[in-house]
This record gives sequence, structure tokens and C-alpha cells, in this order.
Amino acid sequence: MSTEAEKSGTFRNKIATVDDKGKRIWVFPQKPAGRLYTLRSWATLAYIIIFFGLPFLKYDGHPIFLINVLQRRFILFGQIFWPQDFFIFALGMVVFIVFIALFTVVFGRVFCGWACPQTIFMEMVFRKIEFWIEGDAGKQKLLKKAPWDSAKISKKVTKWVIFWLVSFIIANVFLSYLIGVDDLKKLITEPLDKNIGSFTTLLVFTTVFFFVYLWMREQICTVICPYGRMQGVLLDKDSVIVAYDYKRGEKRGKFHKNEKRELGDCIDCEQCVKVCPTGIDIRNGTQLECVNCTACIDACNHMMSAVGLPTGLIRYASENNIAEKKPWRMTWRMKAYSGVMVFLLAILVWLLSTRTDVGITILRTPGQLYQEQPNHQMSNLYNYKIFNKTFKTKEVTLRPENFKGSIKLVGETRMMIPPDGYVAGTMFINIEKDDIKDRKTKLRIGVYEGDEKISTITTSFLGPFKAN
Repeated sequence: MSTEAEKSGTFRNKIATVDDKGKRIWVFPQKPAGRLYTLRSWATLAYIIIFFGLPFLKYDGHPIFLINVLQRRFILFGQIFWPQDFFIFALGMVVFIVFIALFTVVFGRVFCGWACPQTIFMEMVFRKIEFWIEGDAGKQKLLKKAPWDSAKISKKVTKWVIFWLVSFIIANVFLSYLIGVDDLKKLITEPLDKNIGSFTTLLVFTTVFFFVYLWMREQICTVICPYGRMQGVLLDKDSVIVAYDYKRGEKRGKFHKNEKRELGDCIDCEQCVKVCPTGIDIRNGTQLECVNCTACIDACNHMMSAVGLPTGLIRYASENNIAEKKPWRMTWRMKAYSGVMVFLLAILVWLLSTRTDVGITILRTPGQLYQEQPNHQMSNLYNYKIFNKTFKTKEVTLRPENFKGSIKLVGETRMMIPPDGYVAGTMFINIEKDDIKDRKTKLRIGVYEGDEKISTITTSFLGPFKAN
């Protein structure tokens, strides 16, 4: 322990952006620069291209990615998913959660700094706009304290307008993921009174994004997002995190030119603190506010190079790397998470590969008993619903599998399912009386597209009660 906060243990009593009275401490980070920041900028460019371009990509005239919650219509990579496929989504979410847990156990919060939309848009888009309009941290602090003269009003209004416009663009793209770019185009081109609900939703999204990036900022990561708190459970001493090498850095002390340094390599310049977007001192250890943005690594490496000391005082490392100089290794936790992940991925791949293009449900009509039919037969009335999970018209037929009888549609002669749609109706299943042995008889019905069998449906047939 080196600092007074560390000695007293108070640096973990509250988050870095709240003072003793519970009032928010506004963070003015310095503009970062360095190799990792450049890599993050390129990664951000790729992310933004994907984010803004994906809704416009189509296959055979249809979007390849759509999450239409209102119509319960989901398209992932050109494949349509209906509510009947929800269990696949549920399993996918479980796989995603396990993946996040595994990734955190191994690599800490790299996702937060390199892939989280909140961090990417805040630090790599809105923060850059703010640096461009208001200047670096020092100028921003002076501007905040300055009176509301014409210069301050001009800069603030310009920033707010640009922030709102960027938020509006993001909201449009976000909405296109929900309703599709074609419906979004109608929202933009048609009269407002025809789309008042969608336009209101768009304004709500815009306002939320504007509020988040103008005012909430790092509070989303430290107060709202639960992931920072999860890392306290998931991380262990072998997890790779952004860490300060206290073995090498302590005892801290200012650097003097031409000195024969007897202190640790940390020159106490606090550049790592000044560039941190969440206002923490990484030298105090891993904290929930740290999003692994690597700004402190770049700042520290720059200062180490400037004074002729080795870089890497702050770097990606595990606690054991630093404390015991141990090389990284796979622990039993990592292996266990990996095993579960592989198992769940295998199940998910199997479900996706065995998923049929047509979904069908057949249920006996409630409240209806059996009916006597000519030719020594009995019938039950059923409701059916058939979903077409493709963009092509499908025609299916139903054939008896384990019984002698027939299937007759009511009011229809063929089962034609429109692209990306469904048909519903009623039908009779007729069975020879001699084949009815119990009150309820299990039936298997084959679903065919042409001569190809695509699935088998199981239902029950209600017959007369037979006393023993």
C-alpha cells in the first residue's frame, strides 16, 4: 500500500465519480493517444461500418438481419425465426451469457473497452466531437467554470445540436433493426400523421441516446450496467486485466533528470488518472469502474519512453503475472467454462441444422367430441397452423403415419403457405373404428413437401369410452 487512500481502505468505499456528499464528480479525461488507441480507432471504424451497414444488407430482396419484436418476426443472416423457434433464442442467450462469463474469467472486461456500443460511441464518437468543439480536458474545465457569454453559449449549443443529430442518426439505425429499412424509409417520406406512433418512438430513442451521451456517460457503466459488478465474482488471479505492476512501480516518486533512480518506476505523473474516462486510479487495483479502455496503458507507455524507463508498467496482465511472475495458464475454471461453452454451442448448432423450413402445429379443437362417419369410421376436428420460414411459397401435404384413415381440410383443397407467412384452418382426421383401442389414441402425421418428408407431428384422437 502506498497512497493514503489505500492505507485507509477508503478508495473502495465509493465509486470514483461521487464525492463524500454523494454529489457527482464530473470527469474531464484528457485526449488519449498511442498504439492501443489507434487500434481501438480502427476497430471502431469496422464496428460502425457493420452497425450502420447491416440493416441495409439484403438477400433475395429481404433483410439479412431484423429483430421485429412487435410483429414477432426475426431474421438472422437470412433465416426467418418465428415465436415457435423461441427456444433457440433462449439457448442462444444462455450460450452468450456463458461466453461472456468465460471471456471475463480469461480476459477481464476487454468486451467493455473494445466492443461495447456504449463505450465505442461515447469514447470514440461523442468524446471526439467534444474534443473538437471544446478542446482538451483543461479547456473543458475552464469552459465549465466560465460565465455564460456568447463564446460559451456558441460552443455548448453547437455541441448539443451535433450530439442530438448524431443521436438521431443512431436512433434511425437502431429503429431500422426493429422495423426494417423499407418501413423506416416510409416513416421518413410519408406524411407525419400516417406514422405518428413510429415517429414518437424515434424521438424517444433519440432523446434517450442524447441524454446518455451528454449527461449519463460513464454512469451507465458504473451505476446501471451490472457487468462491472459481475466481474468481482468472475475474475480470479489468473484473469487477464488492465493492471498496474506494483512490484515494479512502487515506491513511487517524481522523476528527476540524470538521477540514479532508487525508487520504483512509477514517476507519479498521474497521466494514467488524467486520461481515464471513468476517473479512477488504476494503481489502486482492479475496480468496477474500469472498462479496460487501455487509455492508461498508452499514457503510461508514453511517459516511460519519455524518461527512458521500460514500458509496460501498466499492461494487460493477471495478478499472478505481476505478484509471482508466473506465466499465463489455463485454470480449472477456464477449462470448465470452456467445456460448458462447447457443449452449449454443439446443441445450438444441432438445433439450427435440424430446424425445418416449415413449422406446423395441429391441436384437437377444444370442446369437440368424436363424430360417427360412414364406412365404419370416426372423425375428430382439429385446428392447424403452418408457418413458412422462407421467402418462397411452400405447398405441404399431410399423410397418416401410424393409422388407417384420411385427412380432409375444411374449405381448402391444398395447403399453400405464402412466403414469410402462415396459414391456419381446420381439418378432419378420419380413422377406422377397429383401429381405436383406447379413449385417446396417439397419432403420427407426416408433413411432406412434394415427396420429401420434412417433419412428423404427434397429436391425439379422442374416441368413445370403452369399459374394461
